Amino acid sequence: MNEIDEKIVENKNMLYYNQMIERDRKSHHSKKNKKKSGSNSFGSQTINLRDYIFIPQGMEFVAYIFYIVFVPYVTGALFLFFTVAGGDFNNFTLLNMSSFLIVWAIGYEISGTLALLYILSLYIRYDDE
Repeated sequence: MNEIDEKIVENKNMLYYNQMIERDRKSHHSKKNKKKSGSNSFGSQTINLRDYIFIPQGMEFVAYIFYIVFVPYVTGALFLFFTVAGGDFNNFTLLNMSSFLIVWAIGYEISGTLALLYILSLYIRYDDE
């Protein structure tokens, strides 16, 4: 009878021990999940354009118009100068540059591609710690 009681006590102790181990594993696992969910991910960062481009104080509207309209146009014109005209100014003057929208669209696509590649490089180099 004494052996049976010892076996019952040992089984209860093992059950209690297993419950403690399981509780410890769960708490350790939940700490890992809390750390991951509370971390600062790449997509949840705040973006301040002043860190990347020059924007004068009080002239934000003018700066945004400049960056949205003229930078893609100049990029498109440079693309046409070097690719279509072959870098020759005489050939470039023969091009019909009267279509502002087409030149702007070419530059917009090039600028957008470069911006996306830059964002991709920032994402690859990102470390949340």
